[in-house]
Amino acid sequence: MDKKIYVTLQNGKVFEGYSFGAERETVGELVFTTGMTGYLETLTDPSYYGQIVVQTFPLIGNYGVIPPDFESETCRLSAYIVREKCDAPSNFRSEGTLESYLKAEGIPAVYGIDTRELTRIVREAGVMNAAITFKPLQDLSAVSAYRIRGAVDAVTCAAPYVAGEGSPRVVLYDFGAKRNIERELIKRGCGVTVVPARFPAEDALALDPDGIMLTNGPGDPAENTEIIENLKKLAGKKPIFGICLGHQLFALAMGGQTRKMKYGHRGSNQPVKQLSTGRVFISSQNHGYEVVIESLKKGTLSYVNGNDGTCEGVDYPEIGAFTVQFHPEACGGPHDANGLFDEFIARMGKGDK
Repeated sequence: MDKKIYVTLQNGKVFEGYSFGAERETVGELVFTTGMTGYLETLTDPSYYGQIVVQTFPLIGNYGVIPPDFESETCRLSAYIVREKCDAPSNFRSEGTLESYLKAEGIPAVYGIDTRELTRIVREAGVMNAAITFKPLQDLSAVSAYRIRGAVDAVTCAAPYVAGEGSPRVVLYDFGAKRNIERELIKRGCGVTVVPARFPAEDALALDPDGIMLTNGPGDPAENTEIIENLKKLAGKKPIFGICLGHQLFALAMGGQTRKMKYGHRGSNQPVKQLSTGRVFISSQNHGYEVVIESLKKGTLSYVNGNDGTCEGVDYPEIGAFTVQFHPEACGGPHDANGLFDEFIARMGKGDK
């Protein structure tokens, strides 16, 4: 029998389960994701940095661990919680069990908890911090005080590198990029140079790209003041396409505002409505902050969430930029919005500025 472990929420609620990852204690921001597949992509998505992730789907680990499906080199989340773990995965591509992977990555994990009740608490009360400990926790001060800080700097690449040769040429700002963004660009023949989050705008333009991509990433977008100032220098110089955190950072650079959501959007079944056509896409999302629609000083609202009406996209036609909150590169997830990469390439071809 695995060792007992306790999940203590910031509000004092305690859940008792069993440890199946690294045997260490931790504190993090508790969030849930509704994806029925794609747990490997979730585990390796840098956007989960500093968070304890709850999977709402009850059985996790059934197709094992498949490194080619990873979205980054390593696990970035703080801990992982599932209802039931699978110890005997069945997939011809599997290279091991979920439990062995989490132990190797040093990630604490919990199973045997009522994840339905845990999710309901987060939905009703909002995102809150939690601690994972091997003994019941008496003092909640460290849990309440926890904040995710310096997230982008913790997950961005250390130095520029060339991910693919070709044309058009794209400079991809890595704020915590998922690999599939690179894959989608390379699949379309693009040359891709990946640069760190704080790479100077002047140096990026000196590479003479045809376009610039701003990727997803973790944390509070408003915290990244230097990056926001840097994006102001890029606006209008080249066609720009922003995804998730990139969407939020660019909105801030254009004078908008962001705010934390009650419990965010995390999963592969979020409906987004394109305002120009009325078409609804099913999208993959992972974010806890939103762009405040009323704060937009530049640009035109292009997409809204079908559930809560929040901002899902902004178009900036005067400067050749467009951004979306959802993930058109979704993997695993729906491919409804995959064509946005083709739109970006078309804009680069026209030399939109």
